[in-house]
Formats: sequence, C-alpha cells, structure tokens
Amino acid sequence: MKTPNGCLRLGLCCQFASEPIKFRTTTVSAMKRLDPIAQLEKVSTLCLANVKALRESLEYCGANGIGAFRINSQILPVKTHEEVGYEVEDLPDAQEIESSFKECGFYAKEQGIRLSFHPDQFVVLNSPNPKTVEHSIAELEYQAEVASWVGADTLNIHGGGAYGDKPSALKVLREGIKKLPTQVSSLLTLENDDKVYTPSDLLPVCKETGVPLVYDVHHHRCLSDGLGVAEATELARRTWDREPLFHISSPLEGWDGPKPHRHHDYIDPNDFPSEWLGWPLTLEVEAKAKELAVSRLLGQVQRMTASSLSLSA
Repeated sequence: MKTPNGCLRLGLCCQFASEPIKFRTTTVSAMKRLDPIAQLEKVSTLCLANVKALRESLEYCGANGIGAFRINSQILPVKTHEEVGYEVEDLPDAQEIESSFKECGFYAKEQGIRLSFHPDQFVVLNSPNPKTVEHSIAELEYQAEVASWVGADTLNIHGGGAYGDKPSALKVLREGIKKLPTQVSSLLTLENDDKVYTPSDLLPVCKETGVPLVYDVHHHRCLSDGLGVAEATELARRTWDREPLFHISSPLEGWDGPKPHRHHDYIDPNDFPSEWLGWPLTLEVEAKAKELAVSRLLGQVQRMTASSLSLSA
C-alpha cells in the first residue's frame, strides 16, 4: 500500500468534527427494553448505518489526502456485551453487513487508505480479574473479525495496569499475549501510555512476543523514561514488520499547564518530531478537531518536508 505524499500517511481517528458523517450506537438499557427479535433487528439497522458511514468516511479521506482511518470500536454496537451481545450471522441483514464491510476494504485498498482499530480502555489483558480478561479477549476477537473484512492490519491496546507490581504485571501481559488466537495476535500492537507504561517498559515485551510498539510521543513526553524521542522512535520502528504506526497529539494547555496529558484541538507543529520525516510512517492524529486538525497538520508537514529537502540539497 503506497503512502500519500511520498512517505508520511496521516490518519483520522474514528469520527468527524464538522462533516455530517455520524456513526450510530445504542445503550444496553435501551436494548434490554426490547424482545430478542427486536434487539437483533435494531442492531442490524445500526450496523448497516455504520458501514454506510464508514464508506462515507473513507471517501472523505480519499478526497482530502488522509491516508489512514481508525475504525470506531463500536462499529457493531454492543457486540460483545454479556447480556445483549450477538453473533453477526444471527442478524437479519448479516450477509449485506459483511459484504458491505468487505466493499469498504476494497475501496480503502484502492485509495491507499490504511485501516486500524484501537479497542476501548476496558480491554486489559493483564487484569487480575478473569472476567475482565475474558471480555477483553472477546472484544479483541470481534474487532479482529471486522478487521479481516476490511483489511485493517492493526489492533492497538495499552499495556494495562501495574497493580502495585509492574514487573509481575508485565509478565502477565506477555503470557496473555502468547495465549491469544492467531487472528488477534497477528494484528495486535502495544502503545505506551501517559500514566503507567513507557516505551522502555513495553519494548522488551514487544521483542519477546513479536508485537509492534505504537509509539505515542505525547504520552512519552508526559511519562519519560530516559529515552529521547529519536532513540524511542528508532527502537519502536525496529519492532515493526510492516509500515510503523505512531500517534501524535498536543497538550490542551501547553506543556507547563496543569494537565499536559489532555489533548488539544490541533497539533502544535513544534510537537512534531523531525525524526519522523523521510521514511514510511502512518501517523494517527489524536486531536479533538478531528479532520480539521489532520488537514492543518498535513499542510504543516508538507512545509516541513519541503524545508528539510531544501536544507539537505
């Protein structure tokens, strides 16, 4: 899959700020008010609406130079809930739903748009609660199934909790990853976070399990570990057997603000590492202004790239 603009592929995360493209969901309480047949009819309608919104999202990305799109974890609403969850094959529109997702995958491939998933924060493989781990695996399996329909190649999670003993928690994480079914482990990636696990914590896990590291530079700046951005970039890059995928965001109130981990609407170009220019990379833009932020950063990166090329000439 070719990257737009030569090397760097910018990614939009899940939804839009100003475009009239909306993904639909429901609540467990609303579902429980319906009988079983009505439940399946409702989620079937929602799934069809969401795959239509996904196609519209991809068409927007293709028309605006956006080279990647993160698919919402609830693209199939309440899919794995223990009380109102369901199997896709039981839905009235099952065949149309699956075929429409596959058509989205074909379109994304034609347009050079990389697709990814980032399961919600309740997906924790090293939780001491067996129920949490069981649900986490079920959620990963569901998203891996949709990933297989659309050709997504990344299923990204955080390391989880430390639970008062980080070395032991990391050991449990490694063991949990090794037990995952192949359709999940082949897509799985780990991301450093801003509260518990740094790149230095996760890189040994990545090396042992073969799971790539999604390097989040904002998180790393919030929770440092002695590695510089350039070194962390190179070490993370080595964990990938395909085009690396990283994250970028900027602090809402600046690095000296009270909560630097909170995301800004846009990306401050000063937060963009120069080490990320000039080689194939997918960069998901985690900014509240969504497509507006991606568009602005795209222009900024083009100027940075042109400046870098002129200096090296």
